[in-house]
Amino acid sequence: MVGTEETRLVVLRGNSASGKSSVAAGLRERFGRGLALVGQDNLRRVVLCERDLPGAANIGLIDLTARYALDAGYHVVVEGILYADHYGDMLTRLRADHRGPTHGYYLDVPLDETLARHATKPITDDVNHAQLRDWYRPHDLLPDGVETVIGTDSALSDTVDRIMLDTGLAHLPARNR
Repeated sequence: MVGTEETRLVVLRGNSASGKSSVAAGLRERFGRGLALVGQDNLRRVVLCERDLPGAANIGLIDLTARYALDAGYHVVVEGILYADHYGDMLTRLRADHRGPTHGYYLDVPLDETLARHATKPITDDVNHAQLRDWYRPHDLLPDGVETVIGTDSALSDTVDRIMLDTGLAHLPARNR
């Protein structure tokens, strides 16, 4: 078992440029200290410098990092593309092992919107539209309906508000503000 009955685990998934990192940053900004952000891109691309493959080391590192933060009393947001077939088993185990409430969200953005949003990102010169099309997986949901789907009609602030309320984070004190 991991975390406590009070810790919250939030999993944010979706295709590239769906808004996951922006939502995670918004949650951190609203909540403050005591909310750990476990970003797939940071652990996979920056820390390990590896490709997103089934069984890759970053899957275990994401799991260990989230577990460590939960055990230390942090609320945790795990965010990334987190393909269901690569990360689903790890996320299912993490969800089952977490003592407190766990909430999953899938940010559902159509390919055309993904391409338009990507054009505004700093990595646009490193990742082209053909790569994004190859990576894109429509409705890559985890089994058993464990995720709430949020579409493009939800503004960033509305999405952050919704998750803060759904998870109960809106009503919890931050650490050492």
